[in-house]
Amino acid sequence: MQKLAYSRYGPETVRLVDEWEAAIENMQRLSHEDKLIEANRFFNTRIQWAQDPDTWGRPDYWATPLETMGRGMADCEDFAIAKYITLILAGVDSSQLRITYVKAQLPSEGGPALTAHMVLAYYPSANADPLILDNLITEILPASQRSDLTPVYGFNSLGIWVGGARNPASREPESRLSRWRDLLRRAAEEGLG
Repeated sequence: MQKLAYSRYGPETVRLVDEWEAAIENMQRLSHEDKLIEANRFFNTRIQWAQDPDTWGRPDYWATPLETMGRGMADCEDFAIAKYITLILAGVDSSQLRITYVKAQLPSEGGPALTAHMVLAYYPSANADPLILDNLITEILPASQRSDLTPVYGFNSLGIWVGGARNPASREPESRLSRWRDLLRRAAEEGLG
């Protein structure tokens, strides 16, 4: 991945990719909870939040981890995707992770406002209260303690879940989410698939 990082983004990105790969190697020896902390911290401290039009010049783009590290900027989808892929590479089973589209209650001048947001949810067991990895609130908390978030749908490579459903509404996320399908294709081309 270093050659690709260098040719697309230059030496600074190669250093960040090296740090990422070392972090993933180190995470493989950690408990799942510590893996979550490390993945969350890695991206929340190294990547700056920015909207897609500022980063990519288009309204909505789902970036691979390499693209995120190359630009050094990401929106909430990119943070969730980077953490998802990092945790899978560190040995967390994809069935325990869901990239989750939520309505987030954010403070604003006229009072709290609902806005579209994406987080990564980790399920220690199938029916557990998931832990939420977020780029806005960096402390990892159970979903039951995140009253500011209302889940709309979650997905991973195995399916799509609507709201807080325990069973997937679809087991074909690539056919339902074109941005997810495109992201997986690009990640595979980068050697992550």
